[in-house]
Amino acid sequence: MSEPEVFFEDLPAGRQVALGTVVVDRDEMLAFNRRFDPQPFHVDEEAARRSLFGGLCASGWFTASLWMRCYVDGLLTRAASLGSPGGDEIAWPSPVFPGDRLEAAMEVVAARASRSRPQLGLITLNGTLVRDDGTEVYRARFTGMFARREAADPATTPA
Repeated sequence: MSEPEVFFEDLPAGRQVALGTVVVDRDEMLAFNRRFDPQPFHVDEEAARRSLFGGLCASGWFTASLWMRCYVDGLLTRAASLGSPGGDEIAWPSPVFPGDRLEAAMEVVAARASRSRPQLGLITLNGTLVRDDGTEVYRARFTGMFARREAADPATTPA
């Protein structure tokens, strides 16, 4: 990875970031579902047709992993990211199906410098995936930790 270009200071409350688009690959979805969430409506075509969903659909955890990949590719690979201590919301308000085209985005809802670690900034963000028809299929709120630019710049750090 090259030098980060996005720091805590670049992520103020209200900032919205488009994270890209992903198309749900049926084989990839089924492989994930079979390994991690083998409920009948996720892995069995006939059972899925008879289910509330009307067809094979993605595990919510697969959907979350699609958003995470977009977050990494769309922001974290160029950011001074320091991980996440967790979140307090995750929702799958609508099912995801093979072939769905999903737009990933995030919005910073709060940002503050850490009181105990001044070189660290904490952002609260909402992540979303929205299908082409405008239907929200994933929503999560969690905290991201990012280095503060001043802490990362040796020229501004006292000797």
